[in-house]
Amino acid sequence: MPINVKSEIGTLKKVLLHRPGEELEHLIPNSLERLLFDDIPFLRKAQAEHDEFASILRDNGCEVCYLEDLTAQVLKESPELKDDFIEDVINNSGDAAIHYKKEVREFLEAISDEKELVLKTMAGVGFNEIDVSGRSPLTKYLSHEHRFVMEPIPNLYFTRDPFATIGNGVSLNKMYSVTRCRETIYGKYILKYHRDFKDSTKFYYDRDMSFHIEGGDILNLSSSVIACGISQRTQPEAIEQLARNIFSDEQSTIDTVLAFVIPPTRAFMHLDTVFTQVDYDKFTVHPGIMGTLRTFEIKKGDRKDELKVRELNASLEETLAYYLGTAKVELIRCGGDNYIAAEREQWNDGSNTLCISPGKVIVYDRNYVTNDLLEQKGIKVLKMTSSELSRGRGGPRCMSMPILREDI
Repeated sequence: MPINVKSEIGTLKKVLLHRPGEELEHLIPNSLERLLFDDIPFLRKAQAEHDEFASILRDNGCEVCYLEDLTAQVLKESPELKDDFIEDVINNSGDAAIHYKKEVREFLEAISDEKELVLKTMAGVGFNEIDVSGRSPLTKYLSHEHRFVMEPIPNLYFTRDPFATIGNGVSLNKMYSVTRCRETIYGKYILKYHRDFKDSTKFYYDRDMSFHIEGGDILNLSSSVIACGISQRTQPEAIEQLARNIFSDEQSTIDTVLAFVIPPTRAFMHLDTVFTQVDYDKFTVHPGIMGTLRTFEIKKGDRKDELKVRELNASLEETLAYYLGTAKVELIRCGGDNYIAAEREQWNDGSNTLCISPGKVIVYDRNYVTNDLLEQKGIKVLKMTSSELSRGRGGPRCMSMPILREDI
């Protein structure tokens, strides 16, 4: 079934998730900063919360697919890809994995079950699991369980970032952090080789390109307009290349890219942590960005690969209303007018809602001030438990990659 995502609010029919796994149990205090976590989630509770998330989606008519299952299907149906997959994983796992490539490869090749192999590449490989005695006697003595030759990738349950669906195509992203580079490999094998996508998916960006871009910075406003955040994790040069590739596709209906410059801080991180669409004419927004945004319109130029760029001087409400073709847009402030509530709930992704149909959103239950405001504005709010998943600094939108939405 081809990819079709031309809005943020069209009824969600198919979505890609990753259920948190052993990679979370491989977090330790000394690795938290390097692996982009602020705390260690309790895995069993995180899985229960994630299962609740998936159940809400299914109960609302959405087919739920899992990253690990689709990757395993590719390897099972095309066993000749297993060697290439392992090679890609090792080459994107840092210096230690590359140095001990022979040993890591032998370890992974010995895993016969495709899903077990995929999950192991996500969870990480410890030095204690491979034999390095013949090459590095010192490492042999230091091969304790807390040392990884291939580190875990605990951010993987935020499936929004490694690739982004745009219209009938995708941006297979180059991640900002080395820690997350391996995540895009699963998207590569699914999108290029899975029977559901391999013959119909267009690539507007590729993980081997030069500049960083992540899916949380890409929003589909309509069939003709996308928004991109210039953020801590997405560079303006990447947005330019993305725009050129989209505009060069004669079948693409997108004619405008809006680039929003947001402060390059971990608290804001991506565009979708500061505003998301919840209805035809309503958005959640973190009040902390109001008055700080710079917005640029990018259009196709007169010559091949030329871009026309101009800075917009309108307010965020005016800009969104104009490009959505509606009379006005209402911005619902995360935390309302309470500064402390706004800061606290934005940190816990109060603005990172997942719209599953116009006026119906999935949210974290902990952001009760923002959730009450949404309900007062007529939004149907589906609350999910969030004590552990939120420790990874991402909300329902971050944890989901839409594959199919109904057109609006």
